[in-house]
Formats: sequence, C-alpha cells, structure tokens
Amino acid sequence: MTENSFIIHRKSRASGEVQSDLNITPVFTDTNPFVQQYRQKAWRRYLSLSIPDSSQEHWRRTNLRGIDFSTFKLAEPTENFQEQFPRIFDAPVAGKENGGTILLSPFDAKKNVAPQVQKKGIIFETLDSLKVTQPQIIEKVLSRIDHDKTAKFSALAGALGLQGILLYVPKNVRLELPLQSIFWAAGEGLLHSLQLFVYLEEGSSVTYVHESSSPNAGSSLSLHAALIDVYVGPDAHLNLVELQSWGENIVNFTSENVQVDRGGSVDWVFGALGSRLTKNVSNLSMIGAGATGKMSGFYFTDHVQHLDHDTQQNHLAPNTTSDLLFKGALTDNSRSVWQGMIYVSPEANKADGYQANRNLVLSKNARADSIPGLEILTDDVRCTHGATVGKIDEDQVFYLTSRGMPRDDAERLIVEGFFEPIMQRIPFEGVRKRFQNAIKEKMEHTRN
Repeated sequence: MTENSFIIHRKSRASGEVQSDLNITPVFTDTNPFVQQYRQKAWRRYLSLSIPDSSQEHWRRTNLRGIDFSTFKLAEPTENFQEQFPRIFDAPVAGKENGGTILLSPFDAKKNVAPQVQKKGIIFETLDSLKVTQPQIIEKVLSRIDHDKTAKFSALAGALGLQGILLYVPKNVRLELPLQSIFWAAGEGLLHSLQLFVYLEEGSSVTYVHESSSPNAGSSLSLHAALIDVYVGPDAHLNLVELQSWGENIVNFTSENVQVDRGGSVDWVFGALGSRLTKNVSNLSMIGAGATGKMSGFYFTDHVQHLDHDTQQNHLAPNTTSDLLFKGALTDNSRSVWQGMIYVSPEANKADGYQANRNLVLSKNARADSIPGLEILTDDVRCTHGATVGKIDEDQVFYLTSRGMPRDDAERLIVEGFFEPIMQRIPFEGVRKRFQNAIKEKMEHTRN
C-alpha cells in the first residue's frame, strides 16, 4: 500500500572511519510533487549531517559509537509483521470508548473511526492515504517542517517515513471521545521511520493518545526514527499522551515540536518504559500571547537501558506559561539523562516558566544526570527550576516495616508514592494502570 521504493547499496567500511552511516540510497517515487520534494529535501539534510558524537553538548552523555548504523536494513513490503498486535492493545487506554483507533506496522494499517468523528470534519488518517485523497491538507502540514533546521535523525524520519498519521481538527470543532494510535515495530536489524502530525484550528479541542511499541525480544538492534510535529491554534486545547514501550533491542531517536498559539493550551504527558537507548528531543514553544504548555514525564529504567530526554520550553510571546515535571526511577546498570532549558525571548514579558526533574536511584550501579537551565532575555518574568537525584529514604522504609509491612512491599509503596504527582496528571485510568503495572514488574525484577 506504499508508493515508495528503495535501492539498497552495501558498502565496505572505509579505513579509519569513526562511525558508519546507513548503507541505503532511497529512490523517491511519490506521485504528489510536494511530498516528493519534501522527502528529497529531508534526505539531503540527513546526508549533510554527521552522526552525533560526544563533542556536541546535547550528545555529551549519550554515546552512539557502539552502534553500527550500516547494519540496519529497510523492511520489505512482503515481510510478515502480523505477529499481530498484542492483545494488550485490544483495550483502549484512553477510556471505555474511543473516537477512533489506527494500528500501524511498517507496511500495514488498520483504522476504525467512529461516524460522529467523520461527521465533524475531523481528519484522522494515515499519510499514505491522505497523499492521494487530500493532498492540500498534507501540503499545509508539511510546509511547517523546515529540514534545514532539524537534526539528523528527524531528517531521516522525514525522508524515509513510510508510515505516519495526520490528525486535523477544523475550527471550533470539539471532540469529547479520545483518539488513539499505535505503531507496532516487529523484526530485527531493521530501520523503522514514523511521522506524526497534529494540527488544531482555532477554538478546537481533542484528546490524542499515541503509543510506540515492539516485542521485548531480539538479539539484533533495530533503529526507530520519528518526527512529531504539533500545532495548537488560537484558543484551541490539546490533551496529548505519548507512551513508549519499546523492546530492549530498539535504538530510538524521536524529535518533537509542539507549538501553541495565542490563548491555546496543551497538556502533554509522556511515559517511557522501554528501548535499549533513547534520545528524545522535545520542544514546547508558546508562540502566541497567553499560550500555556504543560509537560509531564515518567520513566523507569532497568538492565542496561539508557534514556536521554532533552526538553526545551520556549516562551516567544508575552503572558505565556509553561510547567514541566519529569520523574524517573532507575535500577540495575541503567542510566537516565534529562537536560532541560527554559528560554524566554525579549518579547516574552510576564512569562511564567517552571521545570523540575526528580530521580530515584534504586541500585548502586544506576546513574541519573539532571541538568536544568534558564536563558532569560527580558526582565519582567517568573522562571524557576530544580533537580534532585536520591535514594529511597531508609527512615520511610523503617516506618513502614516497623508496622509489619515486608520490606519489598514498603519499597514498592514508596516508589509508587514518588510517582504519584505524575499519575495525578494523567487523564486516563487505563494509562495510569499501564504505568503502575510497569512499576510493579520492574520492582519485582529488581528484587530477583
């Protein structure tokens, strides 16, 4: 069902080469000229950039030199990825009833959208389909992406994103039922690419839940590159929930850009539970006066997982507000990195920005790096930040065990309490239960 074809060239590694890149040469055959140009431009940008290394400040704590990018291959359309979606996806995480669900695998898609959603003029569709049926919407959304300014792996997603989704909500349309999508990436040694676009016109509102997942198995690494771009129009409101439950063989690079216009608001919840290595760059920009952005992050690492979250809160207009809270727990030999920056432009008078990162280290070999930052270019603002890294409080453990609670249960209860402020920010019981079950499983693994 795709229009894209590729020629793959296998090359030997050059003598003295520090880091091998992908050994593929794409041939773009899109019938839509705008999409063709967009993808070609993204590919040129990808080729112009080297693989990031530790000499770059934002990559100083995430080392890619152990990853041989030349081994990743593109999935073939004939490969059977219908180790069909796990049954866990049968139950909507966003409530008892969804307005629509899209299930994606590299060359397949299943869609079920309620009639009342379509009657409202809401577009919730795969990019492959829209390139043919509604090219003007695709062009409107893609024209926002400037690959001259994006990083290497977001350009890769723009060029090779064989699958993707567009959610478009017309002016003054409000949808109470949540929408949900799932990208399921089975296979080993493969390159997976995804593009996700959300566009809310003025006065609209919607709730959208997206999950990226794969089997928790496989000895060969696979690569996932994603580009997510969101626009929240004037006086519009978006509830955005992202879940990341990759298997342990996935190397994940995700670039996200959320813009909130005048009087608009976004409530953005992000949960990361899986992958071998993740580098997630999230930009939240308040571009119109009175815009509000809220980011809530949850992560729990074990084994040798390495999760790097790089967040930016950009206040680009007056009377804007941002609020970020990321909390994580770490066990075994895992590592987390959080780098956060609040930027206030000279035009953003009366900006109010807050960011906090809290980490709970549960084993002696785990490590958490937390680096908050402020860049303020005007005077009349209120911006605060904070970061903590600590262990379970033995006084709390003693208090609970002295009242008859086993130590394992006491530690689990303390960890659950640590995450409770994030859980309160999650609007759906199904999502909260997924996170709570993950906490329980990782705590049990730690004890074993």
